[in-house]
Amino acid sequence: MRLSVIGCGYLGAVHAAAMASIGHEVVGIDVDPHKIDALAHGRAPFFEPGLPEILAEGVASGRLTFTTDMAAAEGAKVHFVAVGTPQQERSHAADLTYVNAAIDALLPHLSPGDIVAGKSTVPVGTAASLTPRIESAGATLVWNPEFLREGWAVQDTIDPDRLVVGIPAGSDAADTLREVYHPAIAKSTPFIVTDLATAELVKVAANAFLATKISFINAMAEIAEVTGADVTQLAEAIGHDDRIGRKFLGAGIGFGGGCLPKDIRAFSARAEELGRGESVAFLREVDEINLRRRERAVQLVISGLGGSVYGKKVTVLGAAFKPHSDDIRDSPALDTAVRLHGLGAEVVVTDPEAIENARRIHPQLTYVDDRDTALAGAEAVLLVTEWDEYRRRMPASHVSTLTAGRVIVDGRNALDPAEWRGAGWAYFGMGRP
Repeated sequence: MRLSVIGCGYLGAVHAAAMASIGHEVVGIDVDPHKIDALAHGRAPFFEPGLPEILAEGVASGRLTFTTDMAAAEGAKVHFVAVGTPQQERSHAADLTYVNAAIDALLPHLSPGDIVAGKSTVPVGTAASLTPRIESAGATLVWNPEFLREGWAVQDTIDPDRLVVGIPAGSDAADTLREVYHPAIAKSTPFIVTDLATAELVKVAANAFLATKISFINAMAEIAEVTGADVTQLAEAIGHDDRIGRKFLGAGIGFGGGCLPKDIRAFSARAEELGRGESVAFLREVDEINLRRRERAVQLVISGLGGSVYGKKVTVLGAAFKPHSDDIRDSPALDTAVRLHGLGAEVVVTDPEAIENARRIHPQLTYVDDRDTALAGAEAVLLVTEWDEYRRRMPASHVSTLTAGRVIVDGRNALDPAEWRGAGWAYFGMGRP
């Protein structure tokens, strides 16, 4: 099938390459000529494991092309809209500028019978407002939310744990979407057909639930810190209850990235617009708990260094908001680094993939590519992004030969306290005695 993907950022580029990898003919369209040039030459403009391989293969095969010309969408059966929905500058609400612009640009190139499939995360009710414009061209609007995990996006697109499609009443568009996703459906991936509003809500509800679960265990970490309890043992114990589960019960410095923070804020803003703000009022506390954990990590560094970080070298391990990504949007790692810098610390940041992105946003920090070089002479170490080279391949005995001090703050509870304390370090975890 011939497909178009409108918007070739993180979501769109992965979706276009993945659809080509399963045999479709795909054209990716974006207004950014630099991004399109890189993609057209088979180069991923961001770090995502597995993407360079399927991108290069798709371009080489001819099944995958990229352009800035929206007219290239003509002839496609399904048009996926995958543009960003950032937070508005003066509000928590989602900014739909790019969604509306994409639809306006696409309309002249639609043919009767075409399907426009929204993939962007939008406030519930957006599809209903867009439908008359799409129908004026004889096309059908459906909503097909994404559930990608950064670092696993290629796998999550090709082999998802579920597919959700919101379809207007009386439409047979679901049959076409089943054809698009045939390889996954053939492996018994659940294919859930809903109305448009439900499909929009599924995405934001999933993110709100995950954010709530993370903030819940971090709230328990706050209680553990004043009682001497160990939140990691607490999480292990309650995680054995299959009604709760162990996933996303890792206490630490909290969540970040381009999805969870902005999506729960936009969800709250939309609920207020609908007159049901009280229904999701708890999400404001979820957000506040999350932000408090960043300040807690900073305070642990201050405490470990005797009450002040002024003039002291602190090495921050991590800049990306999570491992296997170079995404620094709302990164807890960078936030803590900037806060420490503001208190007068000499902050050195290292990360396997995200340094260039971080440097563009926060040039006031010092960045070092090599981990051991970054650790040299540090009086305190703060681990905030749990890359394997920090949590699994960084023995305490080795780090002791590099640093000037013996203070480590484990912002992800990723290290073995006994190992570090046994090597003479003052170890501080999140919600651990």
